[in-house]
Amino acid sequence: MINLDNELAEQYLAACRRRLAAIETELLAIEKGGAEIDEERANRVFRSLHSIEEGAGVHGLVAIRDLAHRTEEVVGLIRRREMVATPDRVGVLLRATDRLNELIQNPGASNQADIAEIIAALASLPEQSRTAAEKSSASMVGASAVDQVRQGGRHLRVLLVEDDFVSRLLLQTFLSRYGECHIAVNGREAVEAFRSSLGRGQSYDLICMDIMMPEMDGREAVRQLRAMEEAHGVLSTGAKVIMTTAVRDLKEVTGCFHDLCDAYLVKPIDLAELRGQMRSYQLIE
Repeated sequence: MINLDNELAEQYLAACRRRLAAIETELLAIEKGGAEIDEERANRVFRSLHSIEEGAGVHGLVAIRDLAHRTEEVVGLIRRREMVATPDRVGVLLRATDRLNELIQNPGASNQADIAEIIAALASLPEQSRTAAEKSSASMVGASAVDQVRQGGRHLRVLLVEDDFVSRLLLQTFLSRYGECHIAVNGREAVEAFRSSLGRGQSYDLICMDIMMPEMDGREAVRQLRAMEEAHGVLSTGAKVIMTTAVRDLKEVTGCFHDLCDAYLVKPIDLAELRGQMRSYQLIE
């Protein structure tokens, strides 16, 4: 039973309406740019859809969550320049946002809504985009790590947990080259994002977790994530967790490994070192 008779749910739904109105405007602007992607604009759309998805998971709005997630995946392809924002493709995205709007207007009945057609339309876009011309266009973006990931057949799902904007921007820019990078700004958000991903059967491959954060610190978040993996029977094959912090205290480092993290990097993060850690866990080639 969906309980939306509370202030938190009303705030979420109101925020969804605002975000969807902004997304429509941004998508139309992205369409005009075609292959010339405005990264910040695409990032705004991606983040807004992710917020809608994660909030829907919290409130039990399964259809809204699933449709937002599928739409977010397509926007992620455009953002990473793996798909050109043609009018037809943007048209499908606009249809998806229109459908999300309809579901938001009647959230109590949204889980019974039929979204199969629009989900199928979104799912068809990645296949349509794999033309020789677009592969050539993608290879011209500087032999990027995205190309290496595609050639290696691995597309990562990454959760970046960081409350500092500068650090978050640096790591997000780097990690997005290797796949889909979700953002959380504190441990509590990380736990909710992780719970939602496990519920969808789409667990994260890599988690970069800051230690010192408000609301819930990184160590407590990792303890909860590992407990969820254990409950799902996937602890032995779970996400690789790399802790990041400015703290150089040996006790803190030891405690992190006790909480079942896999590695520890001290800020400012050396991206070559992070890449080396990812290679050591066979996440990238």
